[in-house]
Amino acid sequence: MTSKIAVTRWIPDEALKVLADSGEVKLSRADRPLTRDELLEFVRGASAIVGMLHDRLDGEVADAAGPGLKVVANVAVGYDNVDVAALSERGITVTNTPGVLTDATADLAFGLILAVTRRLGEGERLLRSRTPWSFHLGFLLGSSLRDKTLGIVGLGQIGQAVARRALGFGMRIVYSGRSRAAEDVEKTLGAKYVSFGELLRSSDVVSLHCPLTPETRHLVDADALKSMKPGAYLINTTRGPVVHEAALADALETGEIAGAALDVFEAEPEVEPRLLDRENVVLTPHLGSATVETRTAMAVLAAENVASVLTGGNPLTEVRP
Repeated sequence: MTSKIAVTRWIPDEALKVLADSGEVKLSRADRPLTRDELLEFVRGASAIVGMLHDRLDGEVADAAGPGLKVVANVAVGYDNVDVAALSERGITVTNTPGVLTDATADLAFGLILAVTRRLGEGERLLRSRTPWSFHLGFLLGSSLRDKTLGIVGLGQIGQAVARRALGFGMRIVYSGRSRAAEDVEKTLGAKYVSFGELLRSSDVVSLHCPLTPETRHLVDADALKSMKPGAYLINTTRGPVVHEAALADALETGEIAGAALDVFEAEPEVEPRLLDRENVVLTPHLGSATVETRTAMAVLAAENVASVLTGGNPLTEVRP
């Protein structure tokens, strides 16, 4: 029997070709996330599901697909949208796409750091609004990065890549996380392991690179923001709910921190309205992995995981409970 592969949203042709060699591909033509009812109907009879970070892939989806479902491939590094335990209990393999988006996301994170500390968004908006201006020594002054401290929450692959970029700008590195990095990583980056509280108190820029888990949901809340330096900046390129957006808006309004730059949002695609009106906030629509090369590599890796499982092989990048 031919395997049926349900792909919940557009993916590059290179990935579709890999899937086509392994079964019959059913591709959603909706240029939007499927509703819950649409998703449950769409996956019926599927042997494999290729899903996106906006798809909630859980036991209900697996049951809707039926007993023939063998693999769920999430086209993302994070898998907080996937109930790995429920799928594993049903004998379904779960995969993600680590590694291939490290540099693209690190580039975007550091771009956000530069944008918010040097007030690039404000400057561009001023020009586009055709507001009269003239150069003077106090015009749109930002903050230098040299000799400042970058606090990285989660020194995994992406966190390390951001740290390497920061070294080129003369920054010091501190980091926190569930565990310490290897000694050689610390030595290469000159990175100091500290508690989360100390990181908040000592950092001029705080960049978030931890996964979204029950423990990290709203990790940056009102109390955490109060612990930061008044001149500090918050950067989030990991998952939106790691930051309590309403608390962030409050902190910016009261001047508790200097600014923020966000690529991900708590109720994506919605954004806390008060953030939209602030000049000291840079906002981008989940562009961390948004290069042609990276998004193609993510989709191809997901497709290769599906192809391997459907042909009786081992997945390349399996997620275990």
